Amino acid sequence: MLKYIVLGPWLFLAGRPTFEGGSNFPKDGAALLAINHLSAADWLFLPLRAPRRITFLAKSEYFTGSGLKGRFQRFFFAQTGQVPIDRTNADAATNAMETGARVLREGQILGMFPEGTRSPDGKLYRGKTGIARVALKSGMPIVPVGVIGTDKFLRADSHVPHRAKIRVLIGEPLDVSPWLDRIGDRDAEREITDEVMRRIQALTGQEYVPDVYGAEVKEKLSAKRENRSDST
Repeated sequence: MLKYIVLGPWLFLAGRPTFEGGSNFPKDGAALLAINHLSAADWLFLPLRAPRRITFLAKSEYFTGSGLKGRFQRFFFAQTGQVPIDRTNADAATNAMETGARVLREGQILGMFPEGTRSPDGKLYRGKTGIARVALKSGMPIVPVGVIGTDKFLRADSHVPHRAKIRVLIGEPLDVSPWLDRIGDRDAEREITDEVMRRIQALTGQEYVPDVYGAEVKEKLSAKRENRSDST
C-alpha cells in the first residue's frame, strides 16, 4: 500500500527517480545489495521499481517507541521492509550479521550500506567488512547499487525533503565463490569489500577514499564544531 498508493507516487513526483541496470536485479532467490549512503532517504528510492521486496536492517529504537509516533514508526518501518537490530550492546555487530544471514537464508533480498554511516561530504568512504562476512556465510552474490541525488533530496541539515533528480544504478553481481575457501579470513573479507566499493564508485562517480571510514570523518567534523562553539 505504501509503495503504490501512499509513499510511492509522492516520491516519484518529488525525486523524479530513474533506474538503470534493472537486468542486474536478482529475479529469484536470495541476494545481497551493497548501497552507497548519501542520505537518510537512500533506502526509499530503490524499492520503488524493485520487482521484489528489499529488507533493510534498522535500529531497534524505531520499533520500540510509545504513543502515536511510536505506533506510526512501527507500522511504517515494518511495512517498508525494515528488520530491527539491537545496536546498544557489545554484540551489536554480531547480532546484525546473524540477522542479515537469517534474512538471506529465508530467500529474501537484503540491502546493506557498507560505509556504515552517511557520507558527511558526498565522497564514498572505506567499506566495513560486515557485508563480506554475510556474503561468505550465506554464499550469496553481492549486487553493487549506486544512488545519486538523495543528498539533495534530503539534506543532512534538514528534515524537509526538496525536489531533486534521483538516479538508481544497479551493477553486475559480484560472485564471492572464489573466496569461499577463506571464510573467516579477514584479508579475504577486506578484498571482497574493497572490490564492492570500487564497483559502487564506478556506478556513482563519487570521489573514493579507500583508507578512511566515513564515521572517522564525522567525528573530526563534530570535534571541530564543538571547538568552535567553545571558543565563542
